[in-house]
Amino acid sequence: MKAYGKKTWLIPDNYLNSVSLNDWNSHESICVLNTSDCDAHISLTLYFEDREKRDDFKSECKAGRAHHIRLDKIRSVGGEKIPRDVPYAILLESDVPLVVQYSRLDTSRRELALMTTMAYPVEE
Repeated sequence: MKAYGKKTWLIPDNYLNSVSLNDWNSHESICVLNTSDCDAHISLTLYFEDREKRDDFKSECKAGRAHHIRLDKIRSVGGEKIPRDVPYAILLESDVPLVVQYSRLDTSRRELALMTTMAYPVEE
């Protein structure tokens, strides 16, 4: 199967809100599509305004599959969560090309807000 996409993606605007006024939790997710015949090993590096970067978040997308990385549920290699109420950016790197989409569900008000966008692909 042909591999579409890029190996490196940037998502500069991330924020996990701790407030939820509905039945759903505010959350973000990264959806990756792996059209190749190889499993994708994914590394996330988080960049913050007020602290050192974190490069210890990993995920995997099987060959020929889509995978949703819920950023409120992923854990670092050491078992830590991504902090809430802190702006951050993400560098996503994979060993095979992927297509990457980012979504945010904000439930901090009774009126739900859903935002989605394609991540920024980096030319190699």
